[in-house]
Amino acid sequence: MEFFCYHRDRPGSAALRQELLEAHWSYMDRFPGMIARGPTFDGDVPTGSVHVLDLPDVAAARAFAFEEPGYQAGAYRDVLLRRWHNTLGRTMWDFPGGRTGGDRYLVLGFGSGSPVEVEGAHDELIACGPLLSDDGAAWLGTAVLLRAPDADAARGVLAPGRYAGVEVHRWQFGGRPS
Repeated sequence: MEFFCYHRDRPGSAALRQELLEAHWSYMDRFPGMIARGPTFDGDVPTGSVHVLDLPDVAAARAFAFEEPGYQAGAYRDVLLRRWHNTLGRTMWDFPGGRTGGDRYLVLGFGSGSPVEVEGAHDELIACGPLLSDDGAAWLGTAVLLRAPDADAARGVLAPGRYAGVEVHRWQFGGRPS
């Protein structure tokens, strides 16, 4: 089962996150084969951490999210954890556009009812999929990682008026530096 996990930083937690960086990376090293991962930003200030991965079940996903060192230390204000489906069938490392060049974004659209297709920019999609209920039966929104010229263009991949709310966050490829 694939899961989308977004740890949102508690305001003022940047120093704590920096202090825990090695512990965070060591924890993530226990989960090879992630579909995508990386921090979000507001300007140069970190605002959260995205992880998309395959785990055996919902209990394993909850353990992954809530045993993370930053969560345990109080660095995060909340966690968005949803079943997910990798509609592109690849990892971020397989993105033809590579790790660098251009601005990258996380776009979250929240809704209910019938799933909404992502529009345009398909060559710029890094990871994309529906946010689903724990049992996978109900569509709750869409999560997209993409390269775009700006936040408005990134937002444009989600159909206007089809979501109850949309968030756009600057994002970058994550992982332990080589």
